[in-house]
Amino acid sequence: MTQEITTPRPAAAAAVQPAAKPTGALLAGGLIAGPLYLVAGLAQALTRDGFDLGRHALSLLENGRLGWIQIGNFLVAGLLSIACAAGMRRVLAGGPGGTWGPRLVGVYGAGLVLAGAFRADPTDGFPPGTPTGQGETTWHGMLHLAGFGVGFLCLIVACFAIARGLAALGQRRSAAFSRLGGVVMLGGVAASFATTGTSAVVAAVWVAVVVAWAWLAVTAARLSSQTTHAIGT
Repeated sequence: MTQEITTPRPAAAAAVQPAAKPTGALLAGGLIAGPLYLVAGLAQALTRDGFDLGRHALSLLENGRLGWIQIGNFLVAGLLSIACAAGMRRVLAGGPGGTWGPRLVGVYGAGLVLAGAFRADPTDGFPPGTPTGQGETTWHGMLHLAGFGVGFLCLIVACFAIARGLAALGQRRSAAFSRLGGVVMLGGVAASFATTGTSAVVAAVWVAVVVAWAWLAVTAARLSSQTTHAIGT
């Protein structure tokens, strides 16, 4: 009686890596989006006439002759975030937080796209020539605020949902960081509503936004390392 010995087929092994490569490329969107958004935004903030980082949100940079730069910044960051959400879905599929976590990150990305598609209203002296104080509220300004606001709240919830998935993968420190990021972002949003001074509001929003991008980058990196580990096992 002969014994048949089977060995893994090369084609099957080759199929694993191509499936993982697109996942890593999608997750890379989360690594790129934040630094790109912040560097492009700060470069404009420091060079555009009349813009004051202590008073003005980056959204106001959508106005004026060079407003197309910040519009593009929102659109690109949003699309990269949506790509990252798709990568998160691939890694976390079937596990805790694997459905709603990535979906909520995708809504955040869509909110940024909406914020880019609908320009923020000029206000508080920017662009130059705009009266100081609260400016006129328009329909496109309301859609801008709705897109960014709803998307950001979804990202906060995603921090806690994806923390469950990270914990299930054995990445407990990353899960704790994810929960902490959600708490800090929520605190920044709450502070922006609770304070009345313009500078305090802008500072609170800045803290929340920087932490949000840091969370997305770190989480994408951790999940990307998970796919690399899976290929090597």
